[in-house]
Amino acid sequence: MINTTEKKIAALKDEMIAWRHHIHAYPETAFEEKQTTQFIIEKLKSFGITELYTKFAPTGVVAVIHGKTKGRTIGLRADIDALDIFEENKIDYCSKISGKMHACGHDGHTAILLGAAKYLSANRDFNGTVVAIFQPAEENEGGGRVMVENGLFDKFPIEAVYGMHNQPNLELNHFLINHGPVMASYDVFEIKITGVGAHAAAPHLGKDTILTATHIVNNLQTIISRNLNPTDSLVISVTQIHSGDTWNVLPQHAVIRGTVRALNVEDQNLAEERIKHISTATALTFCTKAEVDYQRRYPATINHPKQADIAIKVAQKLVGNDKIIIDSPPTMGSEDFAFMLQKVPGVYIKIGAGDGANLHNPSYNFNDEILTLGAEYFVEIVSQELGC
Repeated sequence: MINTTEKKIAALKDEMIAWRHHIHAYPETAFEEKQTTQFIIEKLKSFGITELYTKFAPTGVVAVIHGKTKGRTIGLRADIDALDIFEENKIDYCSKISGKMHACGHDGHTAILLGAAKYLSANRDFNGTVVAIFQPAEENEGGGRVMVENGLFDKFPIEAVYGMHNQPNLELNHFLINHGPVMASYDVFEIKITGVGAHAAAPHLGKDTILTATHIVNNLQTIISRNLNPTDSLVISVTQIHSGDTWNVLPQHAVIRGTVRALNVEDQNLAEERIKHISTATALTFCTKAEVDYQRRYPATINHPKQADIAIKVAQKLVGNDKIIIDSPPTMGSEDFAFMLQKVPGVYIKIGAGDGANLHNPSYNFNDEILTLGAEYFVEIVSQELGC
């Protein structure tokens, strides 16, 4: 039997699709989401939401929706940025910005939170306050960290925060909810190697940076095979090697770049320490020098058990037990919602989008069929937390 809330949100479906398609057609990447933010603000104002803030990040917006009485405050978060990808879809709302694309579904996440905000603004029968967080720059640039550092949780007494992401090739309308780690940390490293350049016909007169680089790349893989507990998860990927400009010169410099993914701080520490040691020691073997710049970008995304239980209860109400996957193995991708979860309790869940191209693929397209379910999830979270 369809309840009143579900009927009212179902009635928003066509609007939500229109919002999503508009945002998809005009993608903007990290901290450039000016048109997207303006579109969000215009929609929020049209819903009768007037308490809006744009000071917590260069782009993005925070909307405050008060219930019928004072009470606790919770946060609902959606990411709004796109990616530097050339879209290959042939759809009437295809990206109009060459080289930029909503290839991760943030257009859909934004439409979902807009739908929830419209419903909550019109149905304020809850006790407390909802803070809707439209966060920029999730992809690589840490917009979540920026909002936290700029006082998001100092301004608002948010006691719990909820985020979600669509998941292609997870069965349609299924929920994936973990009580602990759900996604990995994200670190980057750069290894600069300096040697002595020489003619390729006289390598004995130089100190070979390319030879050094190849041995460093091989040796880095021993961190996982010989230093890590076999029951832990760690991914070290070399993604770039740059050196040389011509055929007959041994270059004086080489650069190696890559990423590290881990599910706990201890393994992050291990990876950083070993990358630095292996790089410098291997370079010394070949009479070259290695300098390592290691940067910690995103922490691991770790859900809080209490909020995970609330999310499971909501999902059970919406789709039933058979469509909920609990405590599946975490993935090694990353998510800057982790910064918010470090500050306040919360949970990050995934909604199955059915068959389709994977995230960050030029043929990916968000499945509009999960827009209303996503909005219902956020509204039911408010009901559970604030007693609608």
